[in-house]
Amino acid sequence: MTQTDNVSANHSDSFVTRLAWIALVLASLYICYFHNLGAIGLVGPDEPRYAWIARDMAETGDWVTPKLYGKPWFEKPPLLYWGAALSFKLFGVSDAAARFPSAVAAVLATLAMAWLAWRIYGAETARWLLLLLPTTVGMIGFSHAAATDMPFAAMLAVAMVFAARLLGPVPSSSSTSFTSSNSFTSFCFGLFLGLAALAKGPAAVVLSAGAVLLWAVLTKRWREAFRCLHPMAIAAFCLTALPWYILCAHRNPDFFRVFIIEHNFKRYLTPEFQHIQPFWFYIPILLLALFPWLVFLLPAFQRLFSLEQRNSSEWSSILFLACWAFFPLLFFSISKSKLPGYILPSLPPLALMLAPSITKQSHSKPSPRWPLLGTGAALVLFGIALHQQARKFPVMFCTSPDCGFSRIWLIAAIGGIVVAVLALLRSARLSLFSLICSTLLLVVGIDRFLPNLEPGISARDATQVVRHVWPDFSPQGAATWQLNRPFSYQLNFYFHEELPEWNPGEKTSAWVFVAKNRVQNARTLGLECVRFVIDPAVVPCRQSASVTGFSTLDRLGRSSESGLNRQSR
Repeated sequence: MTQTDNVSANHSDSFVTRLAWIALVLASLYICYFHNLGAIGLVGPDEPRYAWIARDMAETGDWVTPKLYGKPWFEKPPLLYWGAALSFKLFGVSDAAARFPSAVAAVLATLAMAWLAWRIYGAETARWLLLLLPTTVGMIGFSHAAATDMPFAAMLAVAMVFAARLLGPVPSSSSTSFTSSNSFTSFCFGLFLGLAALAKGPAAVVLSAGAVLLWAVLTKRWREAFRCLHPMAIAAFCLTALPWYILCAHRNPDFFRVFIIEHNFKRYLTPEFQHIQPFWFYIPILLLALFPWLVFLLPAFQRLFSLEQRNSSEWSSILFLACWAFFPLLFFSISKSKLPGYILPSLPPLALMLAPSITKQSHSKPSPRWPLLGTGAALVLFGIALHQQARKFPVMFCTSPDCGFSRIWLIAAIGGIVVAVLALLRSARLSLFSLICSTLLLVVGIDRFLPNLEPGISARDATQVVRHVWPDFSPQGAATWQLNRPFSYQLNFYFHEELPEWNPGEKTSAWVFVAKNRVQNARTLGLECVRFVIDPAVVPCRQSASVTGFSTLDRLGRSSESGLNRQSR
């Protein structure tokens, strides 16, 4: 794309100002991507499955065939497994280590988008992009997940950044240095596109090709679009992605059927996987992912439509970002299977579309105040909504310093008021910095509060409680009973053991983990179950009626404390 440094080319910051920018950017990257990665245990069915597979790779040394409980598992390619396995080797097996590759991928995507912002708009917009993208809800949430969504979106984002470089106008003099640079750019494009294919599969090629073709149709610049098919790009892609696909297919004859047919074509074309949502499902998801910056979408699209006649080069650049963001939205909206993470590839280009409007807003020149006023109002409404929701759930509504939830909605409400007031006073830059600081404080507050919710969403708390209550606990003597699939996967990962399903009346399992709505039934079947002030999702039970000479329930009443019990006090 074309560099159009249209924001204060002569503007120079003092040394102290530059240090402040660096400090704020580093703080944003750390707090939004790395802070408290292990605040809660692994959640859902995917995180514990992926973490198990990565640990298996690290332990067995088989880096080709993903295996779950000793059997091949071809739901996703291996990039996340490789990253988590290396993380386990470096830092040990933990929840934070399982999520570390997603955080690193988020940083890589942010730096790549900042480079593209600098190429198109200049240094100041790049700096704002480094603050804007990390503080979006979507990037914060998925950088803290041991899932394939962030590595896929990040590798695709870097590939598309190099594609944007390839789509720029060719200089009139075809010098050797440019040819060499063009070959290197093509190589990098193919390399990262191959990594995206190793993160989630053929969707990487579909999304990148679809965005480039859509841009070529709208601009009629087909010659530039075909640069993405440079032989160096094709070679780099094949050398990066194909070796694993070929080797895995060679070792596992059913790989093509399971991975390509079932987990790609059937997932997209049929409702077989039960992730059925309406066509418009991703619109609210994308707006939520852009929070708190979503109000700036309006001036971003106004800029797109107003530049068509005035500045064709800059319009072409913004149009490429729009195609890059729109095509995944369209592609996955058509899909019969929809999950929130599918839309993550649209977030980086949308953030870059917003960045020029924020840069313009930050100048002292008269500029529209309504984007910042709207953003401040959105923060206030967010705080009010949190407060109202907290009243409905006792686990969330408390004012104790140990609970910390009151701080969360107060930060949102007060931060929104400060942002709006500063906008009214025409202190746009201070208003923006207040928005950044409020978002960072919200992230820290939420990370500190999350452990209070853990027993209701993760089985990690149950694995700690059972060892505390019954010191003689052994995973080899444990089973599950009528647990939801996600909690069974979580228990299996934490115990490093695939727990069998318990059959009432059998004596082979001394400990049984049951769902909270099955505790009364379990007690009628003769199980002693841990009593909590507020029931967690997974409740440990035991068939034996005595432990070290006195009642298990008496022992529990004196010494057992789950995270929910501590919070409720």
